Amino acid sequence: MAGPGRAIAGALAVLCLLAQPAAAATPKKSATPNRYGAIAYDKASRAWGVSQDAVRERDAAVDALNRCAQKTCIVVHKFKNGCAALADSAKKFTVASGATRDEAETKALQRCGSECKAAAWTCTR
Repeated sequence: MAGPGRAIAGALAVLCLLAQPAAAATPKKSATPNRYGAIAYDKASRAWGVSQDAVRERDAAVDALNRCAQKTCIVVHKFKNGCAALADSAKKFTVASGATRDEAETKALQRCGSECKAAAWTCTR
C-alpha cells in the first residue's frame, strides 16, 4: 500500500505546483513606460545635441544627432528613465547619468575636472 499512496502524494504535489499563480513568477510591469534620451557631441567644434522622452533608444540617438549643429557629431551617451549631462573643456569632455539634472551634472563635472564646465543636460519625464 505504500506504493499507491506515494504515487498519489506525488501527483498531488505536481498538481499543487501547477496551481501556483503564473503572476508570481512574472515581474510586475511599471505603469510608466520607459523613456530614452541621448547626447550627441562633436569634440572639435564642441557642438552638442540632446534628446529626451523617446519611445525607443534608437529614436533618442537619431534625434540627438539631428539636433547637433555639426554633421560630425556622434552619440556619446544614451540613457533611460532619468537625466544625463555633458561637461567639457577645450581638451576633454565627459558624460554622466543621474536621477536628477543636478546629480548628472555633478557626476560629469567631477569626472571631467576643474577646467570643465557643464555644457548640456537632458532628462526624461
